[in-house]
Amino acid sequence: MITRRDLIITGAAATAAALILPRMSFAEEAVFAPEPGAWRSFDVTTRLELAGAGKAQAWLPLTSVNESEWTRPGESRWDTNAISAERVRDPKHGADMLHLVFKSGETAPRAEVTSRVQLRDRNWAADRDEPRALTETERALYLEATELMPTDGIVKETAEKAIAGRTTDQEKAEAIYQWVVDNTFRNAKTRGCGTGDVASMLRSGNLGGKCADLNALYVALVRAAGIPARDIYGIRVAPSRFGYKSLGAGSATVTKSQHCRAEVWLEGRGWVATDPADVRKVVLEEPPGNNGVDAPKVVAARRALFGAWEGNWMGYNTAHDVVLPGSDHKVAFLMYPQAEIAGALLDCLDPDSFRYSITAAEVQA
Repeated sequence: MITRRDLIITGAAATAAALILPRMSFAEEAVFAPEPGAWRSFDVTTRLELAGAGKAQAWLPLTSVNESEWTRPGESRWDTNAISAERVRDPKHGADMLHLVFKSGETAPRAEVTSRVQLRDRNWAADRDEPRALTETERALYLEATELMPTDGIVKETAEKAIAGRTTDQEKAEAIYQWVVDNTFRNAKTRGCGTGDVASMLRSGNLGGKCADLNALYVALVRAAGIPARDIYGIRVAPSRFGYKSLGAGSATVTKSQHCRAEVWLEGRGWVATDPADVRKVVLEEPPGNNGVDAPKVVAARRALFGAWEGNWMGYNTAHDVVLPGSDHKVAFLMYPQAEIAGALLDCLDPDSFRYSITAAEVQA
């Protein structure tokens, strides 16, 4: 008996096959095929040391994404000489963070925070229970514009062009995924993960950047098309089991391994994994580098990364425009440790002068 779910999955596969490049021979074909399986546990540890005159405080992102299909956050524990260490939550998006306040005159503010998380691969074609419906509040949240991700003007115009002729939400979401892959590029010179200034990208015509730019563009375009979508800000914690050097952590030190991913909400499917930015990362960085879009590893990643991703990455939160508690500062997203001294926000993209490090270790059961 063919069910509605079977039709959705079959339709998805047919659409993807039509949109993506022709299949290669079996001998040439690369494998990137995440499937839900055994859970893996990781301890992710952030160590922070501050130096400078004036009162210091810091905000360290904690794991707050809890999805039964692919991520289970565990306990977070910390050791610090701060006079106040409080786990706080962004009231709008639910982003958890550790807020540290150090006494005035503290010469060596420090903290060490370890979070346990369980992860596994995900794939939208896997059997699972029917998802719950989004509440009206959730739907509104994941359709709204942010300061750097408008959904009107040039963003809406671009979305309408990308989805021309598509009728279902699934077809529209996939068409925008393909449009982002085809029209953007990963810019190795972009600092950190980028800024996610979608309108500036489209107005300038410069569609280069990194994950916070390219996946923000995807989310903004999908929202402009009237479909709920969200970024998830996180960090890679382990190598790829499929042999992709560009899609995994290269060592136990993951200080510069931050990566954001995207999800789109499809009725009857729930949150569906997407990551067009990682397709462009494979194009630029997967050895030998500067690959063509028809290279086997690019084709395999492109085919998989609408609907699936590998469980070697931990999501912190889905928050935008985050006001840091106890501070006048606001950040576009909370993916890096943040700190200020004497009211001046430190450069979170310079961990050497900021003096923080992040490590990840797999914990065997």
